[in-house]
Amino acid sequence: MTQDPDMSVQPWMKDEGSVESPETPRPLVDTVVTGTMISRNFKNVLVVSIGFLSLFTAYGGLQSLQSSLNAEEGMGVASLSVIYASIIISSMFLPPIMIKNLGCKWTIVVGMACYVSYSVGNLYPGWYTLIPTSFILGLGGSPLWSAKCTYLTISGNIQAARDGKKGSDVINHYFGIFFFIFQSSAVWGNLMSSLIFGQDTAIADIPEEALASCGAADCGLDISVNSTTTRPAQRLVWTLVGCYIGVGVLAMIIIAVFLDNIDQEQTSQFRENREPFWHTFLATFRLLKDWRLLTLIPLTMYSGFEQSFLSGEYTKNYVTCALGIHFVGFVMMCFGASNSLFSFLFGRISRYTGRAPLFLLAALANLSCIIALLLWRPDPDQLPVFFVFPALWGMADAIWQTQTNSLYGVLFPREKEAAFANYRMWESLGFVIAFAYSTFLCLEYKLYILLAVLVLTVITYPVVEYYEHKNPTEPVEEGAYDNHKEALEEKSDGIIAQTKI
Repeated sequence: MTQDPDMSVQPWMKDEGSVESPETPRPLVDTVVTGTMISRNFKNVLVVSIGFLSLFTAYGGLQSLQSSLNAEEGMGVASLSVIYASIIISSMFLPPIMIKNLGCKWTIVVGMACYVSYSVGNLYPGWYTLIPTSFILGLGGSPLWSAKCTYLTISGNIQAARDGKKGSDVINHYFGIFFFIFQSSAVWGNLMSSLIFGQDTAIADIPEEALASCGAADCGLDISVNSTTTRPAQRLVWTLVGCYIGVGVLAMIIIAVFLDNIDQEQTSQFRENREPFWHTFLATFRLLKDWRLLTLIPLTMYSGFEQSFLSGEYTKNYVTCALGIHFVGFVMMCFGASNSLFSFLFGRISRYTGRAPLFLLAALANLSCIIALLLWRPDPDQLPVFFVFPALWGMADAIWQTQTNSLYGVLFPREKEAAFANYRMWESLGFVIAFAYSTFLCLEYKLYILLAVLVLTVITYPVVEYYEHKNPTEPVEEGAYDNHKEALEEKSDGIIAQTKI
């Protein structure tokens, strides 16, 4: 039987009042629009992820080395403290102002430029170069991350509305993809440092008396007796930092050239119909009236505590002390690989398990590691054990990062900029506190503090999760994002409509 050639176009040429039968095929033009929309959204997620991968290949590698590379007078740890203190300051007012005026895309580019300045400061590290560039990095850090989270949340909500799916599921999936790619930056950044520093001819064996001060056995405040903490040759440091500057600039180019400016129309409207400055300035603080955000503060701060412990304390008091600075990169590569793999995995399975079981798994993993680190006495002969801890820590961190970011996007869909600014502010406060007591508390006490914050997190987070289960937050409807004029123009070309924040 031959099909009438006109049948394929009749359904979508009917009058508005006509009724189609259930068997009427879906209009071809809608399928084209949806298919192109999927590829465009997915492309943007990949561009953001690859840009952050390149940027944090540089910054992540430098952060892991600061406590060992610039150990003189605690300069490296002090620079990290300034970074996160500066992020707290910028979180208070910069993200809403920058995102609404520049849009997500150009806010990301400006933030990346601030990160590159810190790499430049490490060419000639000193108090007059590291501290100012640390402050600049911090100012750009909160807008950078808030813009990224806002961008992925908008894209996820659009995709969910178009596909008839739950917004939280698509947002979870997008954050899983992002962190899968982003967390692998720890692999590449630390691989670069290990390969370059491995060329140092001054690598020495660890004397037995130095091993006695490693881990939580001793106070763990002074490991200067360990000859392996000697700074590598200056030419190797310049080679490494030069590579880091290059990949940082590459990240800016990737975002500037390939990322779609999805909120360009809305930023123009905001500048034309500007809200009072103080209304935008205080957006971050106004959200603190929401008890759910206040209850999530321990969870958010713990993210800063646990990340700072691995990059600052574990690398210095276990790896550098017992194995040497040239092993820091290899150990952190294990952390990055584990983090990347589990970020993708948990982003996929969270739609089936929900957030709560994953948070429980992360808490149990960190709890077991903390107890083991209190008891373990690191020895070079136990080389595999040095990699077990970062592997487990990476799995737990994958959950803390993907699920907490997703949770903020789900709970505060209409105040995304302010919500993610609060996220960066409280997470950074955890970093600042941890780095601040790093130089005058014994390692044993640092582990106890980490354990206490973890316990507080396990107590407070379920309250918010239970309330959200009983009273689900309504996602932002597609209509709240679509610009009607843009939608009409873009549908004719078969691509996605512009969106607003």
